[in-house]
Amino acid sequence: MQTENKYIRFDWAVKRMLRDKANFAVLEGLITVLLGEKITICELLESEGNQESSEAKFNRVDIKAKNSKGEIIIVEVQLTRQLYYLQRILYGVSKAITEHIQIGHKYDQVKKVYSINILYFDLGKGSDYLYHGKTVFTGVHTGDRLEVNTKEDNEIRMTVPEDVFPEYYIIRVNEFNDVAKTPIEEWLDYLKNNHIKDDTSTPGLQEARAKLLYMTMSDKDRRAYDAHMEDMMVQNDVLDTAKMEGRAEGRAEGMAEERAKAEAEKLDIARQLLATGMTAEQVASITKLPLEMIRELS
Repeated sequence: MQTENKYIRFDWAVKRMLRDKANFAVLEGLITVLLGEKITICELLESEGNQESSEAKFNRVDIKAKNSKGEIIIVEVQLTRQLYYLQRILYGVSKAITEHIQIGHKYDQVKKVYSINILYFDLGKGSDYLYHGKTVFTGVHTGDRLEVNTKEDNEIRMTVPEDVFPEYYIIRVNEFNDVAKTPIEEWLDYLKNNHIKDDTSTPGLQEARAKLLYMTMSDKDRRAYDAHMEDMMVQNDVLDTAKMEGRAEGRAEGMAEERAKAEAEKLDIARQLLATGMTAEQVASITKLPLEMIRELS
């Protein structure tokens, strides 16, 4: 019986092995499958996630690529949860736009940006593993979609806003639980389960099968990778424990609030009964409140 090949986790590979230009084809394949067009990686940006310090082990990795139109694609691999994540995505896109147009250039030099975010944490509610968003201007009363006059090659043409404004993709790796049938599902299967089909023809995964085998790593890299996986397991245990403790604390607080609310309602009823002339003993018998508490209301 043939043993299934063991492949290196994507998040580790993208911080180490895939930073080599000779291995860019793996990342290019992922983005090509997602966007449906051939792209070329320009560079891996020097974010804090590319550092080797212990504090940066679980941070992000940023990748910059371009398509045939010169449009910019920013890919972010994010391992740990951060508050205000949507705002961070917007900031990253805005920065990419402004950094790629020089002062004095016309606005037609502004490049469209695609923001692709690969998340290994729970972002919020939603049952899908892939979400796509873009800007569309829709008539409030007519429902039609706005088109704008744009000058291209000395000609006036009609352009829809979604051809100019950024597009966003959010890949929620942990939400993928399907059998991999399509190219993007094959990629999700690898991103989550480190599994690659032997007969895959999906762009990027063919190269990954050759370059990301665990057994082909050097002893030094294998030790570093094993240590990373242990760190990830510890981190996940800490997060799971925190979630369980948070849920237990929330339930306890909820029960305490319900008890306080019920007692307040009983005290209000007790006041009304006392106002009718009932004795404290009678009210205590009806409300099941301590007699001393009823007498304090008298």
